[in-house]
Amino acid sequence: MTSAGLLLHRPGPDGTEVLLGHMGGPFWARKEHSWTVPKGEHGPDETPLDAARREFAEEIGRPAPDGEPVALGSVRQSRKTVTVFALDGTGFDGADAVADRPDDGGWVEIEWPPRSGRRIRFPELDRAQWCDLATARERIVVAQQPFLDRLEALVAG
Repeated sequence: MTSAGLLLHRPGPDGTEVLLGHMGGPFWARKEHSWTVPKGEHGPDETPLDAARREFAEEIGRPAPDGEPVALGSVRQSRKTVTVFALDGTGFDGADAVADRPDDGGWVEIEWPPRSGRRIRFPELDRAQWCDLATARERIVVAQQPFLDRLEALVAG
């Protein structure tokens, strides 16, 4: 499986800030590392960058800002390969859009609790927030932490 996402960044009062999404649903509700780069799966007929832009719009509820994304490479996360692109998000105010996104994108349905026969539907991301890199390192899924390091090096020049 392959997945791709956009890591928006901007200058903040305490250095670089990034836009992360909190994973929705009951499994992630009380987990410590439950924040992620807005991302999603794609097939061989879609480029990682196209998938990253599509998934961002679905999960955040607004299209990503214009600009030239910079590849931050890939990491292995569970059974999939995740590719992420950095994009300047200065002026993007869409962190609050997650709550207002339409019901046709960024939603998942699973059986919960497992083997209960009960199906629930929830958003892939239940909220998004700008946070400085130190906070992001504490929150982000461990497998995605290298993206923060790569972004920091990129921004430092």
